[in-house]
Amino acid sequence: MKAAALYSAAGSLLLTSLAAAPADGAPRLPGAPELRGTAVAAARARAAGIDFGKCAAELKAPGSMRCGTVSVPLDYAHPEGKQIKLTVSRVRATHKDPRNSKRKVPRQGSLVYNPGGPGGSGMLFPLVGTRPEWKRIAAAYDLVGYAPRGVERSSPLSCVDPKNFIKAPTQSPTHPSEQYKQQRIAQAKAYAQGCAERSGSKLEFYNSVNNARDLDVLRAALGEDRLTFMGASYGTYFGGVYATLFPGHVRRMVLDSAVNPDQTKVWYRNNLDQSAAFEDRWTDFREWIARHDDVYRLGDTAVKVQASYDTARGRLAAKAAGGKVGPGQLQSTFLTAGYYDDFWASRAAALAAYLKGDAKPLVRLAAPSQETAADAENGNAVYTAVECNDAAWPTDWKVWDRDNTQLARVAPFETWDNVWMNLPCAYWPAPRQRPVDVRTGPGELPGVLILAAERDAATPYAGALEMNRRLSGSVLVTERDAGTHGIGGGRNQCVNAYLDAYLLEGRLPGRRAACAPHPEPRPEATADGASKQLRDSLKGKSA
Repeated sequence: MKAAALYSAAGSLLLTSLAAAPADGAPRLPGAPELRGTAVAAARARAAGIDFGKCAAELKAPGSMRCGTVSVPLDYAHPEGKQIKLTVSRVRATHKDPRNSKRKVPRQGSLVYNPGGPGGSGMLFPLVGTRPEWKRIAAAYDLVGYAPRGVERSSPLSCVDPKNFIKAPTQSPTHPSEQYKQQRIAQAKAYAQGCAERSGSKLEFYNSVNNARDLDVLRAALGEDRLTFMGASYGTYFGGVYATLFPGHVRRMVLDSAVNPDQTKVWYRNNLDQSAAFEDRWTDFREWIARHDDVYRLGDTAVKVQASYDTARGRLAAKAAGGKVGPGQLQSTFLTAGYYDDFWASRAAALAAYLKGDAKPLVRLAAPSQETAADAENGNAVYTAVECNDAAWPTDWKVWDRDNTQLARVAPFETWDNVWMNLPCAYWPAPRQRPVDVRTGPGELPGVLILAAERDAATPYAGALEMNRRLSGSVLVTERDAGTHGIGGGRNQCVNAYLDAYLLEGRLPGRRAACAPHPEPRPEATADGASKQLRDSLKGKSA
């Protein structure tokens, strides 16, 4: 999903029940044939291992990173049937203690990472070990990334020709007309049909439960009796599914920016919640811009900043910047600022420049590129397939229209764009799963570390609280008054201390713990200055 969510400034909403929800609720665990199939596939993978070698050229990876594949069943009920190959990457543990050059750090095994999505690839994750925040972990663990089923080279999914996927400029009305809604309904139906036509009978097997089973096969292929796993965003959801299905296979697990796993939320209500939460984070961003009105001149209140943004939307609707940037591209670019405050300065500077007559910074940030069209189309296809397959969605447009019209009155920033992202699920041609009841009892699972930023819009705090409640013995560490999506190994040294203590020593706080927020981004008057700040932040140099 583009994640879970929380109502706060957007208000408490009474939302319509799912029209297609199963009346008998969700089963605790999937069936026995798939469980047996997973055991068969895991045993086979353990015997075969992974033949790591040179990585594909497009990854542009250094020699220290090696790549391979692991075979998994397309359908775990038939483990001897069709197999698909998942691509895997690894950098071996360095054994180098960054605090003591004379000490050789003992290896603790493999740390497998998933960045979320659905549709995200973790193939470049092992390179994170060169960053200061990760060097202690990289000394003790082989860092392992992979592309989940459907992603990149892992039996890739596609729903449209990539050449036709990116269209620009586009509109993005916060209160769409009936005519516009009917256009988007037609597009959603065509997209869902395209997924079926281009993916065929394999489409139904791309879901969260199979992602969890694949993770267990990967564990076995790496030669690990128990898994050490770190999942971010959507990766926390199927991490929770894994913990439910295979609690005895878990060594340590970090769930960073946790999705709400309540099966009644997966996924329709989670996306409604997310749209509400982005309104709060958009307010945070506008208030930050207003505090730095001496730099940006976009308004000294959040309301005035909104007016500046609306002015830009209006101008772009009349004439696209660079012929490619319309209101839809502006919205997508500013949505990323709702995920990461590292983007605040560059977005604010580009908006200010555009309103002063210089569109070049905005075009550089927001114009889509055909060079990335194939990856974008693939990621969107996997996102759609997994979320649509995972659970029941309303099949009556009137339900979507009523719920989101109500929500958009108090949360207009992201609501309707989130609808269009997910609307193919209303017309999905493949069978639906029933979500796993994610939960473990006392003593079933080793202690899990859950990380969450209190104002995260993509996977807001309510999800972390629910995950903490459902996984017995788990501990929640909160970054207070912050909203970055994915905080482990980032800029907050307090959070990183808890992460290191857990992964390196197995230590968890005795109860819920909290960290002060990381520093707000510095304002930069130019987009170039903001881009430099972002690069420094990604290198671990930012204050």
